Amino acid sequence: MANSKITVPEAIALVLTVFVAHSIISMPQDILATTKSSTLINLTYVAVIALLIGILIYKLIKNFPSCDIIDISEYLGGKVFKTIIGFIFMFYFIFSSSVIIRNFSEGLKEIFYPMTNIVFILLAFAITCCITNRFEFSTNIKVNLILMPIILISILFLFTSNIQNFSLRRVLPILGDGIYSTFITGLGNLGAFGGIVILYFLPPFLKEPEKLKKITIASIFIGTVYLFLCVGTLLFMFSYLDQIEELLPLYSASRYIEFGTFLQRLESVFLLIWVLEIACYLSIFTKLSSLILKKMCNCNDSRPFAYITSVLVFSISVLPANNAIAGLMESMVYKYLVFAIVFFLGISILLLANIKKRRTLNVSNK
Repeated sequence: MANSKITVPEAIALVLTVFVAHSIISMPQDILATTKSSTLINLTYVAVIALLIGILIYKLIKNFPSCDIIDISEYLGGKVFKTIIGFIFMFYFIFSSSVIIRNFSEGLKEIFYPMTNIVFILLAFAITCCITNRFEFSTNIKVNLILMPIILISILFLFTSNIQNFSLRRVLPILGDGIYSTFITGLGNLGAFGGIVILYFLPPFLKEPEKLKKITIASIFIGTVYLFLCVGTLLFMFSYLDQIEELLPLYSASRYIEFGTFLQRLESVFLLIWVLEIACYLSIFTKLSSLILKKMCNCNDSRPFAYITSVLVFSISVLPANNAIAGLMESMVYKYLVFAIVFFLGISILLLANIKKRRTLNVSNK
């Protein structure tokens, strides 16, 4: 475990990876479809809620130093309960990875490889996961830290380079379809903050566990700014959602960037950056799944499990029959999984474990 200890910047980049990966696919478009012109107000609202949830998770998990949600589950309900929770979170990671890889591959196929069978593109990502997960987890995280500033700068560049194409009138009416849509129905946009799930697994890996609160606040704040730039770019540029490409909506915005005769068609650069980011995301999530399997099986090495999780990701990613089903998995099913597993199940386990610990302490003090 000593070789896997990670720094505060690495931990922040790890959480941001989830924000970035889903924003590359259809998340910004789904957010806009829910709240329309009031999206920026809604994002501010749900970001505050996400921050409160993140701080709650920190306050609950700090009472179990160097333990992740799987360890805490064993403390709460024993080995059987630990195994059940482990499988649930492993399913979440594998399903999320499958959704990402399928939708992103559909975008690549539509843009660059229209005559290529989607299976070959998916297979390329699966093989990448198998190779990268033979390295230490800390290696994947360091690569992700190097890539993250490039991604953040690129989305800032995408936003600023398209300012001449913006129309601020597109934020009117300010409350979109009304207060109910912005603040009640719009709560569904909390699904964009699924990166919070990483907080459940960070403590055993941190060099400075006492800085988990700083990591939580910083990652949610930076993730919110990133989402503002993504959603703002689409909101200010396009009058109607059907003007945006169904797959990889940010790619639509990148095609408008021009700097004279010599700097055109920069969307290929963005796609290259996004390919690297998706590869990082898949490597990290399959590695986390492998570590969960290792913990449930009481093994010393997680590398053999990397092949199992990569095969599972590939197998699930080929199941959707067409683009529409794959897109539905991203826009609807994933969002509900975030609420059910990340927000409800994870916090419930932490709350019950803290209650059990407090009662145990009270009994021992008597």
